Amino acid sequence: MKKILFVLLSLVVYSASAQIDFNTGNAQLDSDLNTINANASANFGSFKADLSVIYNVSEKKIDYMRGSLNMAAGEIYISLEISKLSKTPIDDVLVIYTNNKSRGWGYIAKQAGIKPGSPEFHQLKNNARSKKNKKAKNKGGSKGKGNSKVKG
Repeated sequence: MKKILFVLLSLVVYSASAQIDFNTGNAQLDSDLNTINANASANFGSFKADLSVIYNVSEKKIDYMRGSLNMAAGEIYISLEISKLSKTPIDDVLVIYTNNKSRGWGYIAKQAGIKPGSPEFHQLKNNARSKKNKKAKNKGGSKGKGNSKVKG
């Protein structure tokens, strides 16, 4: 019985720490996307609301991406970034994703017009790093430490 519990516990720990192979062609970008993915898992509702505002996309579209397309949070994020940087409608990026997801996000970005080494690709990497760092810094929260200057 102890062995069964140990195996089950090991599987739970392994699945919680599982990394996605985003296959962007850049190890740092893949790592940053996995961090974004992990941070979003802690509070997907907040992540979804942020993306909705930042990328001007409905939360319903994000739910579709997560539910119907089985996209992880990091995949949703990178698809929206690719759409923005390549000026390709998100629905077109999702068609490219659906038809080529086994080839990885580097290929998907290239099909949307973001070439490796291009300024857009560097911006994609920098934006992911900023998003990762922003979430990591805010992870502890700021309860009771408001910065409001309004006196009342």
